[in-house]
Amino acid sequence: MTKLVAPHGGKLIPRLLMGEELTAEIERAKSMPVIKMSSRETSDLIMMAQGAFSPLDGFMRKADYELVVKEMHLSNGLVWPIPITLSVTEENAAALKEGDEVALEDEESGELMGSMVIEQMYHYDKKKEVKQVFRTDDEAHPGVAKVYSQGEILLGGPIKAFSEGRYPLEFPAHYARPAETRQLFEERGWKTVAAFQVRNPIHRSHEYCTKIALEVSDGLFIHPLVGKLKGDDIPADVRMKCYQVLLENYYPKDRVIMKVYPMEMRYGGPRETVLHAIFRQNYGCSHMIIGRDHAGVGKYYGPFDAQNIFNEFSEAELQIKPLNIDWTFWCYKCDGMASMKTCPHTAEDRCMISGTELRRMLSQGEMPPKEFGRPEVIQILIDYYKKSK
Repeated sequence: MTKLVAPHGGKLIPRLLMGEELTAEIERAKSMPVIKMSSRETSDLIMMAQGAFSPLDGFMRKADYELVVKEMHLSNGLVWPIPITLSVTEENAAALKEGDEVALEDEESGELMGSMVIEQMYHYDKKKEVKQVFRTDDEAHPGVAKVYSQGEILLGGPIKAFSEGRYPLEFPAHYARPAETRQLFEERGWKTVAAFQVRNPIHRSHEYCTKIALEVSDGLFIHPLVGKLKGDDIPADVRMKCYQVLLENYYPKDRVIMKVYPMEMRYGGPRETVLHAIFRQNYGCSHMIIGRDHAGVGKYYGPFDAQNIFNEFSEAELQIKPLNIDWTFWCYKCDGMASMKTCPHTAEDRCMISGTELRRMLSQGEMPPKEFGRPEVIQILIDYYKKSK
């Protein structure tokens, strides 16, 4: 009997075909109309392929879409904060009908990623979606811009996945599906596992948050995003070097597991934080670390909106629980890392640490203060920025 938290909805629902079934379905798909998916749609398909988006079996039908946008719930009552959708233009939709099977192709690589039965075709209100999901309709927000670039019609129905794209080959030692991470956690005898979502190199505030989690959990799951990011974010291969050197030198090897996941970042702040928690539950985590401005971008969200959104759900609705950590920083008078809850000193005594500020300093050729990060990590980043000029 597993000690781990159950998947969201009770069981994992991976959509990836294998073996003879995969070969046969690929052959069938050659005669189907082709739908070209955006990078975000492709990444969502891969998350469904893994079972990370359980209990979803495909792109959302109308009832689920509308309830998710309005109330952050699926039509079966489960919490789900962000629409998972596939769009086409009016012109493309005119050649399709409900009941059709279509092949799903990644528009960037041209790879055949899966197939889908179109159960529903429906119009939707883009402006309503972005204002509800992202709390803004400002096109400068990358998530809003992505929705506005979509077609006018959404296709809903179950998918069959043929591929997980480049990720298993690009990250052979660190790519893992939910069933695999659950097995790893069980082999170590972990019951409580704290997930750490990261899209930046791990700086000292991140490290402090993760070590608080290690004090109260059986294990730590560092889970970097390696899907598509905005242009000024640091590439995955550089970040992986940073993570590895940090884990090698500053973390207990028997209490930390690091694996990557392929989702594209939406920068959706509070709602995306809930999505991050749900799929971490599917990976086997009982808790998720939530610090300042989780999944945020710019000034669209308050620093702790991503923590406060969990108060909108009942205790029973989400099995995974947030580990909320206050604003953290280096305090010169404390002579170490501290938070607003632990430090009695003033702003003048503190070195405030953020990924945005770290990127700014490095891109402008400034040497970050030693309080920002471990020297091995800072050196990797300095080398990267020198080469990228």
